[in-house]
Amino acid sequence: MIAGRDSLAGHFTSALAGDELHVAAHSHHPWPDITREAHLRSWELAVTHLDRKWATVLADELPRARGFVAGRLGLADPDQVVFAQNTHELLMRICSGIAPPMRVLTTDAEFHSANRQLARWAEAGLASVDRVPVEPLETFPARFTAAMSAEHDLVLFSHVFYNSGYVVPDLEQVVAAVPNAQTIVIIDGYHAFMALPTDLSGLDQRAFYLAGGYKYAMAGEGACFASAPAGYVRRPVNTGWFAEFDHLSEALRPGPGAGAVSYADGGERLAGSTFDPTGLLRFNAVQQWLDDLGVSVEDIHTHVTGLQESFIAAVQHQPGVLQGATLIPAAGLDRGHFLTYRTAQAGQITSELAGRGVIVDHRGDLLRIGFGVYHELNDVEALVNAFRTLTRCRE
Repeated sequence: MIAGRDSLAGHFTSALAGDELHVAAHSHHPWPDITREAHLRSWELAVTHLDRKWATVLADELPRARGFVAGRLGLADPDQVVFAQNTHELLMRICSGIAPPMRVLTTDAEFHSANRQLARWAEAGLASVDRVPVEPLETFPARFTAAMSAEHDLVLFSHVFYNSGYVVPDLEQVVAAVPNAQTIVIIDGYHAFMALPTDLSGLDQRAFYLAGGYKYAMAGEGACFASAPAGYVRRPVNTGWFAEFDHLSEALRPGPGAGAVSYADGGERLAGSTFDPTGLLRFNAVQQWLDDLGVSVEDIHTHVTGLQESFIAAVQHQPGVLQGATLIPAAGLDRGHFLTYRTAQAGQITSELAGRGVIVDHRGDLLRIGFGVYHELNDVEALVNAFRTLTRCRE
């Protein structure tokens, strides 16, 4: 139970209507039922108000969404939050403020979107990329900060790494170690937002923080955001017309002089162009739903951590496919909202569990098992029993 309340599984009747046991909340998190009404409201706004829907979206829904993000992350100014359809769009816009070729410090465990883009920039001669291995996890922060140089134009790393669930401790200390005050810092917070209690008040004016609604925010696609520090990337080269939305009545007179293209204040300077607002409405609906229930991120984290501990204890001494697997991060290190077991059988286990109606996933030899707000102890027991069937199958 969360905060002494009844199970929240009853709020996911549509997403969990089948017989499958979905234990991949870290991948595509099921949407609560409340999102259906929000989804339909977006349609109704479009068909009943036509172009005038933007008055509601931009004057009401967008400020609400900024307020929710600011409240969850401890941001002093909601206006520094900018929304986009995906984090890659925001990454491109932020990095367009760096003159190529740029020198980048990152890790070998970033999500595909950033990793692929950095690799392509390097291939095209637009960037040189220094990658610090995340493992061994115990020494990562020290090794990463030691690799920092005043020559780096961009430092990019994850708050929680998508493949292992390892949580970087003390973000403020890591960011403070960047030796050049002009270096742009980007933190990928997608696997932390709405999972780990996070207070960015000590670094929100130094680092960009990217996350979105697809995972633990339970809102699906199209509701990603960045928290943008005021002193960095004031005039991104990659820009869309929503970045000057408040000045549309003023004719743009491009010319050779600097400043011909105007930008909004706050995070909206990184805005793009016309977007589908449906994800934004779903995001607000989920955030309001949690507030109405009195469920905080701390409550969610406590709940999921308890389920993780129950599963670990149940399988720790149980013969079977996980007996020889290595749980990472090791004891003593914080983890996100999924358990990661390193095993050469990760792919086979994922496939065999799917055949039994149990959904987990894997990244290479890393088996990932994710619990969410819709799980209870009986779900952990069902998962443990499913692993026992794999044991019997192989005996």
